[in-house]
Amino acid sequence: MLKLITLALLVLYPIAWFAPLMRAGLLPLFGLEEISVITGLQSLWHTDVILALIVTLFALFAPYLKTIGLALVQWDLLPPRLLPAVHVMGKMAMADIFLIALYITLAKGIGVGRIETAWGLYLFTGCILAGLVLGHLTERRLRH
Repeated sequence: MLKLITLALLVLYPIAWFAPLMRAGLLPLFGLEEISVITGLQSLWHTDVILALIVTLFALFAPYLKTIGLALVQWDLLPPRLLPAVHVMGKMAMADIFLIALYITLAKGIGVGRIETAWGLYLFTGCILAGLVLGHLTERRLRH
């Protein structure tokens, strides 16, 4: 069962990257623009390449590589001794959720615009948390 859930995450992550994380608008009178991980990265590439590289590492590569590593360990294609490295990738991915939550909190506190969280934020957060739980359960299973 763990193997199937891990493989499902490999499909769900790309969906979460394109799903709307939030809807933002400058003033209550104007419509809201949907923001996803990908549209946010596209914006960053035009304004701050270094930050775009960092966010790409945390939002895309870290969680996906962690999930691939976890699947390889579960299918006995990677030695279990590499699980600590896989866990580090998961912790890096969790930092991204913190940043998104911080941005939403700051934007709501300023009061200039309007921000609404969207279903993609919950999907992305769920994928990250599921990856952490799967890593823990895989490690427990290998110990026994």
